Amino acid sequence: MTKRAGRSARDSVWREDRARRGGRGGQPSGLDRERITEASVRLLDAEGLAKFSMRRLAAELNVTAMSLYWYVDTKDDLLELALDAAYAELRLPDPDHPEEDWREQLRALAAAYRGLLVRHPWLSPLAGRFLNIGPNALAFSRLVQRTVRRAGLPAHGVTGAISAVFQFVYGFGTIEGHFLARIADTGLSAEEYFEQAMSMADEVPGTAEVFKESKDLMAARGGDTVDEMLDRDFAFALDLLIAGIEAMVARG
Repeated sequence: MTKRAGRSARDSVWREDRARRGGRGGQPSGLDRERITEASVRLLDAEGLAKFSMRRLAAELNVTAMSLYWYVDTKDDLLELALDAAYAELRLPDPDHPEEDWREQLRALAAAYRGLLVRHPWLSPLAGRFLNIGPNALAFSRLVQRTVRRAGLPAHGVTGAISAVFQFVYGFGTIEGHFLARIADTGLSAEEYFEQAMSMADEVPGTAEVFKESKDLMAARGGDTVDEMLDRDFAFALDLLIAGIEAMVARG
C-alpha cells in the first residue's frame, strides 16, 4: 500500500525560492497574487473551506484553473496566502509605547484575534495546518511575544503564558465562529436560537438534570443578548489568565 506524501516542515509558500513565483512571460493578463489571494479570502468567507477549490476560484476570477498555476504551485499555497492575508486585518498597537500597560495591550490583542477567528471560521483549521510564517502572522506573533515579555515573567515562562492566553482565545473564537455559523444557517436570531436550544435541552432525558443544576449559573452570567453573554465570559476568562500571569510574576 502506497502512503500519500504530505507537506513537510519545509513546505511553505513563503520560502524565498517559491514566494517570487509569477511575473513570467505568458501569464494571464489582469491576474496577480494579490488579486488571487483577495478572491480566495472572499470565497472562503462565502462558501467555507470544504468547498474551496482551484476550479471554483478560477470561476470566481473568470479564468481557467490552469492559469492560477502561474502564481502558485498548489491549492495549499493559496490557502497559506489567504491565511496570512486575514492576519493583515489585525490593527497592531505599538509594542514599545511607554504608556501602554501590558495587560490592556494583551486584552486588545486577544480580542482582535478572537474577532478574526469569528469573522473567518476557516482560519482556525488552517492555523493548525501551516507554519504561520507569513509577514502578517509573524508581526502578530512578535507583538504578542513582546507584550508578554513586558509582564516580567522569567524567560522560561513566556511561551507558556502565551499558550495559556492564545490557545484559550483560539478555542473560544473557533467555537464561537461555528456557533454563529450554525445560527446563520437556521435563519433565526441568536436570541431565538439560544431560547430554542435551552427549551430542547429541558426536554431531553439526561440533559435536563444537568441544565437544571446550571440554571443559577446561567442567570448569574448576566447579559441581555447572546453577544453580551459571550463577551462577559470571554472577558472574565481572560482576566483569570492575566491574574495568573501576575501571580506567577509575584511568585518570582
